[in-house]
Amino acid sequence: MKIIIVSTAYPWRGGIAHYNALLASHLSKRHTVETLTFKRQYPKLLFPGKTQDESGAASQHDGIAPAPQLVDSINPFNWIRVAKEIRRRQPDLLIFKYWLPFFGPCFGTVAKFAKRGTRTKVIFICDNVIPHERRPGDIAFTNYAFRHADYFIVQSDAVEKELRQHFPAAKYRKAPHPVFEIFGAPISKAAARQELGLTAKNVILYFGYVRRYKGVLVLLQAMQHLKEWQAEIGETLLLVVGEFYDDEQKYHHRSRELNLDSCVRFVADYVPNEHVARYFCAADAVVLPYLAATQSGIAQIAYNFDKPVIAANVGGLAEVIVDQKTGFLVPPDDPRALAEAIRRFYRDQRENEFSANVKIEKQKYSWERVVEAIEALVRQ
Repeated sequence: MKIIIVSTAYPWRGGIAHYNALLASHLSKRHTVETLTFKRQYPKLLFPGKTQDESGAASQHDGIAPAPQLVDSINPFNWIRVAKEIRRRQPDLLIFKYWLPFFGPCFGTVAKFAKRGTRTKVIFICDNVIPHERRPGDIAFTNYAFRHADYFIVQSDAVEKELRQHFPAAKYRKAPHPVFEIFGAPISKAAARQELGLTAKNVILYFGYVRRYKGVLVLLQAMQHLKEWQAEIGETLLLVVGEFYDDEQKYHHRSRELNLDSCVRFVADYVPNEHVARYFCAADAVVLPYLAATQSGIAQIAYNFDKPVIAANVGGLAEVIVDQKTGFLVPPDDPRALAEAIRRFYRDQRENEFSANVKIEKQKYSWERVVEAIEALVRQ
């Protein structure tokens, strides 16, 4: 097949750009693949981060060229021009990675006009159907985009449920979110901690954008409870690594209020690809205290580095983390239960056992399953 992917891609940053690069790489093993990305992704006024550009070195993926920057997310005239360009290239399949209804009008219009008068089919790969932080227009924008899709890929039971609820006639396949394999080879824990200047006996990691629904305030409260067991399990340091999409000072104030300055370190920046490994390799476990979730690319980065995950039992996280096998699952918004799980992890010395299980479990999260799901939809 001739395939065009329309979504964020390098030089734009973030997990979705990484996903699309890996998807293109694996699809290109037996199809002809192009990626088209944004020349304007978000208007600056609507973007909560510091920069939208990837600050690190560009990762090369099996010779795939950097994506042409053609799409303007807020210019309807541009959407028509992009659709005409896609129609000129005559793809068999057009793939959109869908994570935010903001892009619904753009993606829907491009899909509508790109398909007109052609045999091109359209697949939406859905991170969410309805976002965690809802805004006016979300349902209408998603309805408009999905009206022009032929097929859907979902990657968790939670997203499948949303799709079936809101679009019961949708033709779809479920393929689990694959492991991210984009961040280079692992390094030893000792070397990673030396690079980061860490001396604590125990290190746990929260990684990713800090937003209200991701529960970092719950994790800070859990760290206060964990101090009760310091004599039992040793000094534990929490690394909170990621750019803040919420009021950063609120988190620093809460940390000081709970007297956590000695056991919490904030790294309030987007981490370039080439520096990601050091944070995961330095940690004993990754902690995801989300209040809500459909799925998490962070869990798949943790699995890439064979790291156990301690997480809230919400959304698709429970499909990836096997309780008491590859980590622990705890009730959401329960700091005491989260602290108890971290305590058990260290007290019972579960790291080696869980890591060994992760190496086995992660084999089911392959890119081949996503490729096969896409091919199966087109065949039907």
